[in-house]
Amino acid sequence: MNTTSFFSDMLQSITERGRRLLSLGSVEDADVDAVGTMEELCETLLSSRGEASGMALAKNILDRWKAFDQQRRREFMVALLTRFGPNIERLERAIEAYRTDPSPKALLELSEAAEPRRQELIRRLNLAPNGTATLVGMREVLLALKNENPDLEAVDADFAHLFGSWFNRGFLVLRPISWSTPADILEKIIHYEAVHHISGWDELRRRLAPEDRRCFAFFHPQLIDDPLIFVEVALTREMPSTISELLSEDRATIRAAEATTAVFYSISNCQEGLRGISFGNFLIKQVVEDLRRELPRLDTFATLSPVPGFADWLSRERDAETSDALTPTDRAELAVLDEPNWADRPEATAGVRSAVTAAAAWYFLRARNHNGRPLDPVARFHLGNGARLERINFLADRSGRAMRQAHGLMVNYLYKLEDIETNHEAFASRSEVVAAPAVRRLVPADRAPRTPIAGRPAAKDQSGDAARKQGSKEFST
Repeated sequence: MNTTSFFSDMLQSITERGRRLLSLGSVEDADVDAVGTMEELCETLLSSRGEASGMALAKNILDRWKAFDQQRRREFMVALLTRFGPNIERLERAIEAYRTDPSPKALLELSEAAEPRRQELIRRLNLAPNGTATLVGMREVLLALKNENPDLEAVDADFAHLFGSWFNRGFLVLRPISWSTPADILEKIIHYEAVHHISGWDELRRRLAPEDRRCFAFFHPQLIDDPLIFVEVALTREMPSTISELLSEDRATIRAAEATTAVFYSISNCQEGLRGISFGNFLIKQVVEDLRRELPRLDTFATLSPVPGFADWLSRERDAETSDALTPTDRAELAVLDEPNWADRPEATAGVRSAVTAAAAWYFLRARNHNGRPLDPVARFHLGNGARLERINFLADRSGRAMRQAHGLMVNYLYKLEDIETNHEAFASRSEVVAAPAVRRLVPADRAPRTPIAGRPAAKDQSGDAARKQGSKEFST
């Protein structure tokens, strides 16, 4: 018998016994004050000591949550904020005691008193069968509600804190995804693909079945058939400059043993409720290790990556009254981007190539958000993992999405194994973008100061928000 299935059945049995002991009503029962009832059940769960009764209570609460409409879910999240915060009286006593005697014992009491009660509540809710999956879905709702009620950030911080422990690398399982993987998981790969759309089973087969293709995913024991994040890998003889080289239907395949380069061309986070919980850095490192063991000839590990925020940033720079990134000549050349189907005209692409690639180099090397980091979320991910910005590829992806987000631009990040730690430290400590000399030469060191452009409004500082939203499905940063 499958161990996971046996354990789940056992938990379900214990939960049912607890439900009968507590005589819990059905979630479908009429309840005028449904959220108030939920709050009382949560209080009971926090004071519960029995394992069976606790699991039954947790299941009942989560079942009620799943039956709630959007308004009741909103009200429950507000209740978590207002009713299940720290015990204020205990916290005030702990603060005063620490001020009087800052001993380790007083510090421990202060730490425990400061913990919101909802953290323990979430821990206990996780005891329910399928509790982890339901809580991940609950946070997905919470992330949307935060936009209208910023105070819910405190509740989200507690979810993120607990998820950071529950989904740490020690609990994750790396599994290869192939054409022989069960169909229900393959369907999820099609659904979750966030970088290069998979149109159906035939296209998925082209990405998984050939000898020169690999796919790997992280799974969690509580979400055993639902990937957390996956990466698609192409085995090639050289670093590609266009996505068609990897995804074209008529491309020529090679034997895996002939490959010298592994190209990570799509990395997709699958669970919106786990946004901000980083798996990608562990994923790439583990996949590199596995590929090197399988194929010792591999000596180059690189990406072909999207640039999700470039077009929005470039539009703001073009509309700004002044711009450090663009000269008047650049602005004139970039005007062709406003014309429909410009990428289909050779004279237009030839005339704008230089201006686009130079602007992209500035975007990566000089543009910063309010934290002093690169604007691009994909860049933050790979540079933070120790990669080097290796090459900017003009019109590398002609899909509608890529044209809208980046005017077709893609970039290669190079994972040079002997330099990864040095590059990571440069980025982590100094926000330094390690880039190949060819990329650095695209941004002159003596660029002239700002030149006002008559009739254009000043650009607003959006701190990369658009890029962050566009890239959120690909990377947690």
